[in-house]
Amino acid sequence: MRPVLICACLLAAALPAAPKSPSNGADVTVIVNFKGSYSVPAIKAMKAEVEKILKSSGVSVDWRTRDEAADATFNDLVVMSFKGACVFNPMPVVYDELGPYAITRTTGGEVQPFGEVDCDHVASSLHKAISGEDFARADQLLGRALGRVVAHELVHMLTKSKQHGREGVEKAALSARQLIAETLPLSAFDIDRLQLERRNR
Repeated sequence: MRPVLICACLLAAALPAAPKSPSNGADVTVIVNFKGSYSVPAIKAMKAEVEKILKSSGVSVDWRTRDEAADATFNDLVVMSFKGACVFNPMPVVYDELGPYAITRTTGGEVQPFGEVDCDHVASSLHKAISGEDFARADQLLGRALGRVVAHELVHMLTKSKQHGREGVEKAALSARQLIAETLPLSAFDIDRLQLERRNR
């Protein structure tokens, strides 16, 4: 099965950084912005997967909607948008596999704290990896896949680097089977990068 590009870096306008006096104790707060429909169980599974992956590096995650974040301050703030439908469709959807699962914005070569996940692409890819009894837990598997795509983008944002790893969730390309495998952790290399960035803050 051919791996699919996880992300691409696109230009974005520079925005001011979040204030430094946090109103929560998380290392990073993710503002979620859904542009289409979504499955509540899948999003719950997505959040759990992100937290599980980043926990090995000591990074804690908080989740907020735009409204919930309006009057708060944070240690580190990123915005993750989700385009398309974050819902598993039992009927296969024809999709261009050449595009990435997600993008991270850059300005002047610098990684910005803004990303966008293509839910339609992620959901469509699952049809190559699941069968039989897997369909009964499709929401969970979609959430797992979305969580790994989001975690991949967060590593770029938190390390302020476009660099990919040679193994684990931060590889440049992952197959659908890898997105729903039982585990897909951070590599030791990526854990070290995240911890170094935290120490240097």
